[in-house]
Amino acid sequence: MTLAKRMWKARWAYVFLLPALIPFFIFILGPLLAGLRLSFYEARLADQTFIGFGNFIKLAHDEAFLYAVKNTFIFVLVVVPVSITLSLFIALMVYPLRGSVQGFFRMAFYLPVVASGVVLTMVWLYIFNPTYGLLNYLLSLVGIGRVEWLGRTETALLSLAIVVVSWTLGVPIILFIAGLAGIPKSLHEAAKIDGANSWQEFWHVTLPLLKPTLLFVLVTQTINVFQVFIVVLLMTRGGPANSTQTIVYRIYETAFTFFRFGYASAMGVVLLLIVGSVAVVQFKLLGQEVQY
Repeated sequence: MTLAKRMWKARWAYVFLLPALIPFFIFILGPLLAGLRLSFYEARLADQTFIGFGNFIKLAHDEAFLYAVKNTFIFVLVVVPVSITLSLFIALMVYPLRGSVQGFFRMAFYLPVVASGVVLTMVWLYIFNPTYGLLNYLLSLVGIGRVEWLGRTETALLSLAIVVVSWTLGVPIILFIAGLAGIPKSLHEAAKIDGANSWQEFWHVTLPLLKPTLLFVLVTQTINVFQVFIVVLLMTRGGPANSTQTIVYRIYETAFTFFRFGYASAMGVVLLLIVGSVAVVQFKLLGQEVQY
């Protein structure tokens, strides 16, 4: 059957998909294509000049952008493994609890997801405050002096990573609990009968059957962390000394501070290629045994 015939056969499915497809084309695909086009122009507020791959050539020699790429990769390599490991550990602790208690913990960990990122950032600004912040107060109780968490290049990026980890645990925990609920109890019972201890049961039964959930969480978390922005904007503005500069914040700064919209669009295209390439690698490495 040809593609045209298959599409005609499924025409009513496309009709029912229209309410979702129309906003997708208007608000996602349309701006994406417009940004791709703009990346080939020297575009400012009043004029556009076609320069081909000129913006991308400049990016290859832009030390500030390359530094932002480096910071973003460090951020992803820290936040994603830590958030997934903590989420899986918490899910394993919460899942055996009875219904009402499990529901309480699920709600407690999911609450930051529905809260505004701005509100959560304000809370963490208080915690990291060098003068009257909660974290420095707790450290003073054990004899550690005041630390400028957001004012030192050695600690600023790590501090932002802690903030992002704190509000990215909710969704993975819910997904891992759902994944655990889908594992037949008979498999755990069979493992125990065969003499498996808790670690062997987790490694040989639980983890392999959680691979589809783990892959989904890994890919979505990686995409989300690559786009980290609000925490940088409100807490450090890329400082100190550009130590917390990320790709998305660099795009924002280039577009809305320096009004170089074409150059910012080229950065966005590079980010799209990076995220897409990382996702493909993740699917290649971890998706071989997952049934889609």
